[in-house]
Amino acid sequence: MGQEARESQSLERVIIRTVNLRKVYTQKKVETIALAGVDSEIYQGEFLSIMGPSGSGKSTFFNMIGGLDSPTSGRVMIDEVDVAQLTAIELAFLRCRKIGYIFQQYNLIQYMTALENVTTPMTFAGLAPDEARNRGMELLELVGLGERWAHRPIEMSGGQQQRVAIARSMANLPSVLLCDEPTANLDFQTGQEILDILKGLNQERGVTIICATHDHRMLDICDRLIWIRDGSIDRIARRDEVEINLGSVGGEG
Repeated sequence: MGQEARESQSLERVIIRTVNLRKVYTQKKVETIALAGVDSEIYQGEFLSIMGPSGSGKSTFFNMIGGLDSPTSGRVMIDEVDVAQLTAIELAFLRCRKIGYIFQQYNLIQYMTALENVTTPMTFAGLAPDEARNRGMELLELVGLGERWAHRPIEMSGGQQQRVAIARSMANLPSVLLCDEPTANLDFQTGQEILDILKGLNQERGVTIICATHDHRMLDICDRLIWIRDGSIDRIARRDEVEINLGSVGGEG
């Protein structure tokens, strides 16, 4: 899918919306405001980067829009469905079918092979074993690991494990892919290879990709950036509105 087509598509449909989203953590009667009323819209088919300093609320926002945590107040709408109103079973179904997750620490099951890690979400979704195996192999081929389908995580490099994690995230053909610092533990070259795979999923398959990241290389492939600061959205900008200066991003501060 080309840039122009994706931009046209993104104007048509909001896939995730947050309305006055608040998250307050209480410990020993001390309240910490992680999100202070965030309103946002994420468009179908776009590549969005979420940036912000440590403690800004970036990770909390990321977890909220992925249905991994519940807001104190406000709403998260995925395909206009209020996530807070779903039962545990309905929420699990939504996460299984609509959203794929890529974590910084890979989160692979250590005693399983690459193929078994990729097909496990398919089993939970009720896919037939033969169909799951075929799709799993196709996804491993997609990320360049078709020949290593029988290897376990301990037999793989960090980059290879992240490739397996990407293949697993696509197991049930989600419309949204959430990536939490997907290049943080990788060397420069391997990180670039992971970014290329994500870019391909976005442009060729139309997957909406949302990355919480500190990696400024994400600027080369994202459509928009959201900066989070002190629990609020500090700025939203399109890629062509962003100025890059000596490793920093204009507007990030």
